[in-house]
Amino acid sequence: MKAYLDATALVSHVPAIANGVETLIKQVAKDVPITTAGGTSDGKIGTDLDHIQKAIGDNPASELLVFYDLGSAKMNLDIAEEVSDKQMHVYDVAFVEGAYAAAALLEANVTLDKIEAQLKPLKVK
Repeated sequence: MKAYLDATALVSHVPAIANGVETLIKQVAKDVPITTAGGTSDGKIGTDLDHIQKAIGDNPASELLVFYDLGSAKMNLDIAEEVSDKQMHVYDVAFVEGAYAAAALLEANVTLDKIEAQLKPLKVK
């Protein structure tokens, strides 16, 4: 396994979406650590801070590229970022395409500034 400085966390309102995107990403980025927070801690549709904090805490990296699907996930991520000791880069980009592109580039040891340049055209807001 290669050494890594960056990893990916995925936050979705639906567990199957987060897990499916992880499965897709692993096809091109098998060495990039990925953790997911799909749904709420009690298994419902939505997001919650505890579930997101667990995904961030369970990721072995100290620096994460984080992708989310909808607005309330972003609100919870903002809070998680404030209380986490990990450096988080949260992206407002197309969820599947952004996470996939970033992880593939991480796998190829591309620098963060070049990854962010690739993500710019995928910006949603």
